[in-house]
Amino acid sequence: MELLEERIRRDGVVDGQVLKVNSFLNHQMDIGLFNEMGREFYRLFGGERVTKLLTIEASGIGIACIAAQYFRVPVVFAKKNRTSNLSDNLLTTLVPSFTHGTTYQVVVDRAFLSPTDRVLLIDDFLANGAALEGLWQLVRQAGGTVVGAGVAIEKAFQPGGQRLRQAGLRVEALARISAMEGGSIQFVR
Repeated sequence: MELLEERIRRDGVVDGQVLKVNSFLNHQMDIGLFNEMGREFYRLFGGERVTKLLTIEASGIGIACIAAQYFRVPVVFAKKNRTSNLSDNLLTTLVPSFTHGTTYQVVVDRAFLSPTDRVLLIDDFLANGAALEGLWQLVRQAGGTVVGAGVAIEKAFQPGGQRLRQAGLRVEALARISAMEGGSIQFVR
């Protein structure tokens, strides 16, 4: 998606192997850009009879909410911490976070994912693939079907995307980065 690539070139900051997109994606959110990303996810997955969008807190929530307007389905987000307002009937899995250097037990109330659901996974980044693998596991526990995963930015030089695709998951990334070296960003062509 050229619009997203242009924004990454203009406002993204490379810090080692970390791409900081805080000014438009995962701290301050550019809703106009999110709207275009949601429209593109619908173009890619609109024929899949999606019944739910599933993401993980926190940065994927905004993107999923905007995309959900096109699909006209609810957004469910996996929580990284169990809170007192959840039932005891939970789907759970462990998800290691490269960014935070910890492992989260992520949870979704079983009331919000069912065997009849056709789920599209949504996330802001795909690098090592742990978050999407965890979300995929939650849907499998519920007996539902994952129709694919839509991610805003994939670091294609890291193993997550290739591993998920080899495992049979349809992954569509709106911007695929092939390298980040010396502060510059190259995209897969």
